[in-house]
Amino acid sequence: MSITVLIIDDEEIARSFVGEALKDAGYQTLEAGSLAEAREIIGVGEADIILLDVMLPDGSGLSLLDTIALENPSPPVILITAFGEIDTAVEAMKKGAVDFLQKPLDLQRLQQAVDRSSEIVTMRREIDLFRRASSGQVEMIVGDTPEMKKLMHEAQRAAQASVSVLITGETGTGKEVLAQALRQMSPRADKSFIPINCSALPDTMIESELFGHEAGAFTGAVKKKPGLIEVADGGILFLDEISSTKPDMQAKLLRVLEDRSFRRVGGVTEISVDIQILAASNRDLPAMVAEKTFREDLFYRLKVLDLHIPPLRERKADIPALVGTFIRQLNPRMGTAISSASPRALEALKQPYWPGNIRELRHTIERAMLFCDDETIDINHLPPEFQN
Repeated sequence: MSITVLIIDDEEIARSFVGEALKDAGYQTLEAGSLAEAREIIGVGEADIILLDVMLPDGSGLSLLDTIALENPSPPVILITAFGEIDTAVEAMKKGAVDFLQKPLDLQRLQQAVDRSSEIVTMRREIDLFRRASSGQVEMIVGDTPEMKKLMHEAQRAAQASVSVLITGETGTGKEVLAQALRQMSPRADKSFIPINCSALPDTMIESELFGHEAGAFTGAVKKKPGLIEVADGGILFLDEISSTKPDMQAKLLRVLEDRSFRRVGGVTEISVDIQILAASNRDLPAMVAEKTFREDLFYRLKVLDLHIPPLRERKADIPALVGTFIRQLNPRMGTAISSASPRALEALKQPYWPGNIRELRHTIERAMLFCDDETIDINHLPPEFQN
């Protein structure tokens, strides 16, 4: 994701020094030596973040803050002040600046300030981004880390090839969301997507639910019923928490994977289906295979491709984008018009261990929005454990 920093300073050497440091950190840069040049660049919307010197040849940099505030969205502003100009910095923060730096600039402090502002930009982009399945974009698969980019690249290849996929990850990491993403990227996008939570069905029901039954197959089976595998014909069957299935059911699922055919409970006719099977588990399937509680042949049949979703604690760089996504999704439902989260709130959200992963983060943002009467979620809107 490309982010452009506008450096507004009347000293060309200072602009060049800062510009080179930011380019080395992966940012694109623009330069302006006066208020007039800066207004022209800001007016065409090319700046994502603004580094603003207070003293400029044609006036005070503070006069730009009102202009910047009119932009939608308004770029985060980091003020550059001379030593001792604390009153000026406080005034700028009241007018919307997100941070200030004192001269001479400390490059490490500069990097930290720009990185925090880039999180705000990332979050706002997610809020403003309306993904549509018809355009090939996938709802809620958010992440700019190398691991997430690799995951989505592999997912797209698997979706196009309609191969069996095993999705693994801790509880709350978004396994069903990834399954939905595979469906949206697949040639089967306009066909059935049938999810079934294997752990939520009693052992006595799961076979009938998956395979269907013939009339009279068992007490209470008064008429023929197609199973979910049959309903999914032409589309995708998603078996969530497949690790909870018993060995006899695993054997029957293996046959479906191998032959793409099955029999209804109580039936004698082979029914052929054209389905892609996605499966998910939050348990360690290789360990279950070693313990003989999960069939090795089924494991490898499912694992044509293994997509592992990393836990949130290993991808905290994606938290600002996820926060933006949740705000965008929850605003219509909650009747709110929240536009962002403050740098303090984002920094606090990056601290916890997040045992509930993305699901827990979503619930945290939903709670914060409930208590937020402003346009910006601040740290005081977060649960008490984030405020310490």
